Formats: sequence, structure tokens, C-alpha cells
Amino acid sequence: MTDFHGTSREAVATLRQRLRGVSGTPAELVEAGRELFSVVRLLDAQPALRRALTDSTRTPDDRAALAGNLLGTRIGARTLDLVTAAVRLSWPRARQLTDAVEQLGALVLVRASEEEGRLDDLEDALFRFARLVEREDGLQLALTDRGIPADNRANLVRDLLAGKAPEGAVPLVEQAVVAPRGLSVIEALDTYARLAAGWRERLVATVRTATPLGAAEQDRLAGALRRQYGHDVHLNILVDPGVLGGLRVELGAEVIDGTIAGRLDDARRRLAG
Repeated sequence: MTDFHGTSREAVATLRQRLRGVSGTPAELVEAGRELFSVVRLLDAQPALRRALTDSTRTPDDRAALAGNLLGTRIGARTLDLVTAAVRLSWPRARQLTDAVEQLGALVLVRASEEEGRLDDLEDALFRFARLVEREDGLQLALTDRGIPADNRANLVRDLLAGKAPEGAVPLVEQAVVAPRGLSVIEALDTYARLAAGWRERLVATVRTATPLGAAEQDRLAGALRRQYGHDVHLNILVDPGVLGGLRVELGAEVIDGTIAGRLDDARRRLAG
């Protein structure tokens, strides 16, 4: 997904603000997210349509009317309103419209989980599914093999997540598997997880620990990171016996390594030097 700058960054901010005013039940928002992802796939498949919907020689009303004529029978009114809002804005490159619609789709699904009171569960589900794909070579092959029909791979996702994740997580993982748009499945999932955290203006930290952390320990760590970085921090916790003891915290490009394994490695490097 594109990093937006300048005009496109302002356009995305406008769309995100509009999205905050969108209402609906969790089920309705999940359906809207699915529809937005279907629009993404259509725009990816039809470059001429992308160009027409971002053509600066057309007025915003003309572009919105074109979107309505082409998509009005394919998607619901809630989804069409978001798409027409997007095409009314200025996009220096046609692909940026597609990227913005993808981000809208992801954030509508985040909103669905928020309405359910399960946004933390959504972030955890995306993180853990990505780590499962990293760990299981057979699963990664089954999800990424283009020789397997997309519907079959989507069905596998639904089977794996059934009863284990909010409804909003399923279309996000399906999109990452079926149409990752130049990313690996893992990269797409991690991107969606960051969007979910960013919706609440939270940072995301990956914590590696030799043993599970209790709720009080997690609260203390999250509080310490919040004081250090000035934002709430969502913790993704990985139990890794290889760290031996202590914690390794990865937050963006920063790493805080307080593990025994890390200290041993540091000692070995000093001795070798």
C-alpha cells in the first residue's frame, strides 16, 4: 500500500474523517468492507477505469457520476458513497485511488470490529495469523499457490478463522491471501494490523518473552512504553523460549533487547573483538 504524500495524503485524511461518520451494524460494515475490496480488485484489473476515475480534466461531479453509473448496481449505497467521495478528490497517480479505496475497505472492517467491541481481538487475530503463516511452510504454500483457485484459498482462510476471530478479520485475511497487491501475505497482514492500531492512534510493539506475561505485567509494560513514546501501545506478545529470559521489544525501527540471550550475544561479540 502506498505511503501517501502531499495532495494524496490530504485526500486520505479527508476520507478517514468521512469514514468516522459512517454508521451501520457490524454486519453491514463487514459487507461494505468486502464491497470496497471488490472495487479494489476491479480497479487493479482495469487501468483504463482507474485513469477515467482520476482524470483531472473531468470535474469531480463527472467522476462521481461515472463511478455511480459503473458501480451503482454492484455495491450498496454505503459503499458507493465512500467510493464517490474518493473519486471526487485529486490523486496525482491513478494507483493512489486504488490504494485509498483499499485503505477505506480495511478501515471499514476495523470499524466493524470497533462496533462489536472487539478491536483488540482483530489486531491480535491479524498478528497471530501472520505469525502462523511464517511458522507453517505448508500453510504458506497453500495460501500463496496461484495454481489453487482463489475461492479455495479464501475458503481455507474462513475455515481457519471460524469462531476464532471477529467477523471483520476474515475479509482482511482473505484480501491479504487472494489479492495482496505486490506484498507478501505476511506484509499485507502486518499492514492491516498497523492500520487497525493507527485508527485509535496507537503504536504497535512486538514483545518476545521466554514465558507468557500476566495481565499485570502487560499493563506495566504498556504503561512504560506509553510514557516513553507518548502514545498508547498495543502489545503483540510472542512466547519464544530462545530468549532464555527477559524481554525483547520491537517498536518500529527501535529494538529494546533486555533478554538473557541478547546479553550473551553481546558478551560473545565483546570477547571476539
